[in-house]
Amino acid sequence: MKKFSIIIIALLATLMAAAQISYSNAGPEDQQAAALLKKAAARFDQNVAFDVQATFLDGQGKQKLRQSAHVLYCKGSYRVSLGDQEIVSDGRTVWQWNKANKEVMIENASTDDIDPMNPARLLKNYASAFRAKYIRTEEGGTAVVDLQPSAARSYHKIRLFITEQTGGLVRLEVHRYDSGRELYELQGFKKASTPAAQFTFDPAKIPGLEVIDMR
Repeated sequence: MKKFSIIIIALLATLMAAAQISYSNAGPEDQQAAALLKKAAARFDQNVAFDVQATFLDGQGKQKLRQSAHVLYCKGSYRVSLGDQEIVSDGRTVWQWNKANKEVMIENASTDDIDPMNPARLLKNYASAFRAKYIRTEEGGTAVVDLQPSAARSYHKIRLFITEQTGGLVRLEVHRYDSGRELYELQGFKKASTPAAQFTFDPAKIPGLEVIDMR
């Protein structure tokens, strides 16, 4: 499915190797991991703004791409400023506005678990698709939690870095089977005023805009 944003393209990529791995969510819940994830999820119960620095590495650890985005978030709705693009979602529909090409693509909102623009969905719903495991607490008080998928995916784990004291999610890593990684650093997290109008997009208000409706 075509996307304007390389971040979204990468998150939807699949690898055949994933089908050869067995998964299980059997066993008791890791209470320490669960408590950290619950604390991190609670931070998104309010309207917030944050920056995402995305870095994509190949299997040899070489950087393929680096991008920055600014995100306004409110209960599953978001607005992302990504260079000459704006990505707007009300939780049901996504408008991807490419200003340079004067076009907007309209799609149904993704149900993908890993969406750095909507991290609350992963934090709140992880138990249905992942097994969480507390790994360690690093110097400075940042806890490391791994999520292993319970079904075949294009990656074998998601690693989260959460500030123990505040519950702030500061980093998300996607570890793929070819040793490639996607790194998302969340910075500048703060409360924000996010009126509902921020999360809808009306193509008719922009003269000459080409509309590509993929719904």
